[in-house]
Formats: sequence, structure tokens, C-alpha cells
Amino acid sequence: MTTRLLFYSDFVCPYCYVAEAGVLGRLVEEYDIELEWSGFQLHPSTPRGGMALTQLFPNADVSAMQAQMKVFAAGFGVTMGHPTHIANTRRALAAAEYARDAGRLHPFRHAVMHAYWNGGQDIELDATLAAAAGAAGLDPAAVVAAADAPAMQVRVDALGAEANRWGVTGIPTYFLLPAGWAPGHPASEGDAPRPVRVVGCQPWESVVVAARRAGAQRRA
Repeated sequence: MTTRLLFYSDFVCPYCYVAEAGVLGRLVEEYDIELEWSGFQLHPSTPRGGMALTQLFPNADVSAMQAQMKVFAAGFGVTMGHPTHIANTRRALAAAEYARDAGRLHPFRHAVMHAYWNGGQDIELDATLAAAAGAAGLDPAAVVAAADAPAMQVRVDALGAEANRWGVTGIPTYFLLPAGWAPGHPASEGDAPRPVRVVGCQPWESVVVAARRAGAQRRA
């Protein structure tokens, strides 16, 4: 029986990038888990067009923060660049909803993450989203149009509301939902496995323990 994984992430979250590149893919590959990736705006107040990281963190040593982050990522076997600009991710998240409908969410989100963390590209720009679309096998023009489409923007808001209902306050956040689990469902009672939450970029061993607690089984 497949365990569902509801995973909240954002493209400009460094810990999300490390979790996705260093843990998430391996988890889904090795365990019978169905991934449901959900966008969550880490910094929704970031203005359209973005801002320099030094503006976002005016009282911090951004260079030192980035150096520490690189060391942390290396502990997960992940390499990353050091973007100096943070985008408002609303357009990219709306485009990701189009990719979801087209069955290409995961390759698209991988391409956007790579563009930002390894290419230092501005993921608000049409050109960046179009390139990510092409890499994911999507129509670039359709993806760019979807980034501003009211229907996709509404879905970004709906994801935020859903995250609030789940009690998400930081990302990455994993919710491992046992097979057949639903509030009030008989499979949710008694000794049946219960949903397990993991908050933050946790080591592989910790995430696997949580997955097993939720009933996840190794793939044959």
C-alpha cells in the first residue's frame, strides 16, 4: 500500500533545495511513496521583480550565511551556488501548477530549482521560466502565459490556505500520510499508522524513520 507524502517547498528556500536534492528523490525512489509537491511562498512580501539578499537580510553577513549554507549542503552531498538576488516566487509557483496539470511538475520544479541555485538565474523572468519549461518537455509560451493566468494564481493562494490548515509555518515540511488515511476513516483509528510530520531539512536517517512510522515500505 502506497504512503502519500505531502511536501511543502519553495524555489528560493535553500533548505528546501538541499532536502529535495539530497533526500526527497532518494526517498521516493527507495520507498513506496507517492509524492505530492506543494508550493509554499517562503517570502510572500518580496516585491515583484525581487530584491537583493542584502536588502532581505539587512543586518546579516550574507556572504557568511551563504558559506555556512554551502557547508551544510555538502553534508547532504549537494552542491549549490550563491544567488545574490531573491525573486518573488508567485509566478514560478503558478507556472508549476500548469506543469502539474500537464503531468510534468517534477521535471519542471527540478529545472526551476537548478536555474536558481546552480545558475543564479532570476526565476521571475519569462526567459527563465521558458527555459525550464523546455527542459521539462512543456510548451514554453504556455508556461509563461500560465505564470500570470488568474486560474493558476488562484491555485497558488489555495495551496497557501491548505498549508495553513495543515499548520505549516516553515519549510521544507513533510507530511507522511499512511495508505488509506483520512480524518475519520476507519484506517485512521486504533493501532493503524498515523500521519507523521517532519519539519526542516533533516538527515536521511531521520526522514526514513518517519517514513517507516507512517507505514512506508521499501520498493521491491
